[in-house]
This record gives sequence, C-alpha cells and structure tokens, in this order.
Amino acid sequence: MRIAIDGPAGAGKSTVAKMLAKRLGYKYLDTGAMYRAVTVLALDSGVSLDDDREVANLLKNCSLEIIPESNGQKIYLNHRDVTEIIRTPRVSEMVAQVSALPMVRQYLTKLQQDIVAKGNVIADGRDIGTVVMPDAEVKIFLTASPQERARRRYQELIEKGFSVNYEEILQDVIKRDEMDQNRPISPLRQARDAVLVDTTGLNIEEVVEKLLEIIRRKKDVL
Repeated sequence: MRIAIDGPAGAGKSTVAKMLAKRLGYKYLDTGAMYRAVTVLALDSGVSLDDDREVANLLKNCSLEIIPESNGQKIYLNHRDVTEIIRTPRVSEMVAQVSALPMVRQYLTKLQQDIVAKGNVIADGRDIGTVVMPDAEVKIFLTASPQERARRRYQELIEKGFSVNYEEILQDVIKRDEMDQNRPISPLRQARDAVLVDTTGLNIEEVVEKLLEIIRRKKDVL
C-alpha cells in the first residue's frame, strides 16, 4: 500500500508517519525535509529566489539523497549531512517561500514520485495525496489548531536549546498556512478522498492509533 499524509506545518505529520512506518514495516519519506534541504542550499548559496536562471542552475547541480533509517531518515545535500540543519529557525522562516517556486516543486515532485513508485511507503507533506501520489490507497489529512501547532513547535525548539517566543512562532504558523494554501502551484488542500484527522488535544500515541484504524479499515476493503 501507499499511504499519503498531508496537512499544515506542525500538525505532527512527520512524527506520526515515522511511527506508522515502523509499526507497518514500510519505508518513510518526509517530503517536507526535502524542501527544507533545498532551502538550506538556497540560503548557503545566496541565490536570488527571483532569478529563475540562478535557481535552475542551483537545482541542476544539486545532489539530494534520502537515506532511510530505523528511526526516520538522513538527508544529505551535496554529500553533506543536513538532517539537523534543516530544522533550524532560519530554515523554517524561508522554506515556504522556497517551496512556492514552481521549478523547485517540479524538481522535488519528480524525485518523490521515483522514490514512492515501488509502494509499501508512507509519505507526508502538503501535496502528497493531490500531486505526488494522487492514486494512493490511503490518504489522510492531518491538522490541528494554529495555537496547538505553535505550542508544539515552541516546545520542540526550547528542548533543542533555541531561544524563541511563542507569539512569534504562532504568527509564523499562521503566515505559513496562508502561503501554503494560496501558492499557485500545488497549494495545500485536503484531497477529496482523504480522511480528515484533527490532532488538537491528542497525544502522539492516540493519533497513531486513529491512523492505524483508518489503514486497517482500508485494507479490509481492498
């Protein structure tokens, strides 16, 4: 089976998808991490995001490797491990702008489709069920209130030692939602055949159990 999990930033997609993949013995693909890696590339190069030629050259010479591991995946950008770097606040501030670029989406969509083609995979992102795997056997749209998602992000960054402000993170979450939902290419939206799951007030284990039940029901139908 191919399982697509979409939803806004901070809904818990990556954490839940990793746990599901481990329970089911599936491969896991965090497509958001791929957009973050390209964001690191753009920031490090100093390329102007308004210059299509510069961005195209950047992607043409880019080496992006996704290495599955037992607890998730490693991201290598031009043979450099950027797994931790892609989660820094600096990258979070820019990733929506980079993700909205048509040539970036085309480049990564093709790479993602090559990875998921063999099946037995769980992929999460914002356009998995609508663009990357429109014929996935299971589609889930995971969401939570902006306040809940900001709280989770705040707690995550505090635990990693960053000095952050909750209200600023909340405004960033709201801004990110607006950009994701209104970009002209592959906007964030719930696929018509996706199951909506609101994780507000639920812990990770409760969310995982909800999704496992959805997957089990789908297996019974197929």
